[in-house]
Amino acid sequence: MARNLHVHRSVARCLGASLTKLKALERENRELRQANEILRKASAYFAQAELDRRFRP
Repeated sequence: MARNLHVHRSVARCLGASLTKLKALERENRELRQANEILRKASAYFAQAELDRRFRP
């Protein structure tokens, strides 16, 4: 019985650590997606500004 309890606690610790790591990775992924969206919009803005500059008399 004591051995099973030890195993269960070990599994619980591993699961807890895995969940913590998963949450951190999900947060990082969300932040990177937001940064990519900002960069994509900035790139489109500057590309359009360059086209406007080239085609204006």
